[in-house]
Amino acid sequence: MRKYRYKAKKLKKYRRRKHSKKFFGFGFLSGVILASGFYFLFFSPVFQVKEIKISGNANIPIEELKSAIFEQIDKKIIFFNSKSIFLADLESIKETVLEKMPQVAMVTVERKFPSVLAAQIEERKPVAVFCAENEQSENCFFIDKEGVIFEPVKNNLSNKTMLKIKKSEQDILELRKQVVNREEMESILKINSRIAIPLKELLIISEKRFNVRTSEDWEIYFNPQREIEWQIEKLEIILKEKIPSERRKNLEYIDLRFDKIYIFPKI
Repeated sequence: MRKYRYKAKKLKKYRRRKHSKKFFGFGFLSGVILASGFYFLFFSPVFQVKEIKISGNANIPIEELKSAIFEQIDKKIIFFNSKSIFLADLESIKETVLEKMPQVAMVTVERKFPSVLAAQIEERKPVAVFCAENEQSENCFFIDKEGVIFEPVKNNLSNKTMLKIKKSEQDILELRKQVVNREEMESILKINSRIAIPLKELLIISEKRFNVRTSEDWEIYFNPQREIEWQIEKLEIILKEKIPSERRKNLEYIDLRFDKIYIFPKI
């Protein structure tokens, strides 16, 4: 009986050692597999970003865009650098591009495995020039259809054909700032495209008044909170039937803001 108990105890210890060795071997193998997988995904040359493809840009240099994106994909894990495509934070890349490039209206970034990031750029398009005056000079910026200023105008002479927009009261100007709301911009663009006489300048006096100076040096007063289409149609009729071009030499303004239209001086 004692001999049987001794053998059973010895067999139990043997099995325990055998299980321990198996468990250790399995754990070691699992660790090697995990470490290998970690290295393969984050440090292997296969998944390191080697190329950034840019599309949709017309005026922004490709190298500037690539440089802004590369800054965001260079990561450090413990003590080692990695440009793994898996570590690329696409949202962070978008935010960086938008922050550094005010000319960009929208950007989408996607992974093209194994080693390419593709960025689709939508640039802001200038529809007019927005100007702010101070005691020394006039600062002008390109403005898009959303009313956002995004680039300084360096040469005013080259942009004489674009409508100049001003505001009687103006906050501090910063690129990517909306200085004219969308509804006002829609009205401004409609006025600029519909009136046959070239327009030089539009001054936003208030929410209820636009002062528009024509190339003939007389003004039109609009109320942007009333139906702009109606005001434009009335103006077209007046100019065609009552005040043709040869009779506009002494004209100072046409006021379209009310139900009754005022012309000064009366012609």
